[in-house]
Amino acid sequence: MLAVPLERPAGGAVITHHDITRRKRGELEAQQHRQSLAHAARVLAVGELAGSIGHELNQPLTAIVSNAQAAQRLLDRGNADLAELHEILGDIAKDGKRGGDVIRGLRSLLKRSEAQPVAVDMRTVVGEVVTLLRSDAIAKSIAVRLDVSAVAPLVSGDRVQLQQVVLNLFMNAYDAMAGAASPRELHVRIHSCPVGLELLVSDTGPMLSEGTLERMFEPFFTTKPEGLGMGLSISRTIVRAHGGEIRAARNPERGITMCVTLPGTDGR
Repeated sequence: MLAVPLERPAGGAVITHHDITRRKRGELEAQQHRQSLAHAARVLAVGELAGSIGHELNQPLTAIVSNAQAAQRLLDRGNADLAELHEILGDIAKDGKRGGDVIRGLRSLLKRSEAQPVAVDMRTVVGEVVTLLRSDAIAKSIAVRLDVSAVAPLVSGDRVQLQQVVLNLFMNAYDAMAGAASPRELHVRIHSCPVGLELLVSDTGPMLSEGTLERMFEPFFTTKPEGLGMGLSISRTIVRAHGGEIRAARNPERGITMCVTLPGTDGR
């Protein structure tokens, strides 16, 4: 309510009344709506983080369980080979450490200020992943071909996170080719490019539609019956955090090629 006095001998005033009930109600509803959206965003963030951790830890945990079961079978026989048991326990310890590295990598990804970038040789990272997944490749009859340039530049970043990217790309390709016709080949190329370094991972799995390619990097989108749909989303987040890009393209005949570009460092 507003009262304005009249400037005249007889006096008087003009009184104006505005009903702001509707406006206040609208402001309250808008505030409640913003709070609901903020709550939904927090729930979504927690769900995505839980999915990320579950996806990233699945591989080392599966390897730990498999090795532990193999050790139990050796012990049940009564005349266990101590050298073989020692090797199995070493693998369990290595996979346990890799699980811890995954957690630390995810934490540093969420808090980039804690990350300590180092010069990373992607050729060595790829070689480590090839060795790590060698048994999977043999079990699925997949031949791995490496085409690595001798002058590929180093990249600056978190070694564990970049290894997770390569691991995700390999595992996706292996899963895609598991039920495909022969030959099953994974062709991995690393070379210099105008940006710095380019990593190409090509498989001979089924041909995917353009619509599928466009959605591959969306969280929780998957073409696998038991997939979480987090691997490529995580990979894209990591690559972009390192100043790079990742994309997918169909091959002329079979399968797809994943292309990762990363800026080089002055380390080489």
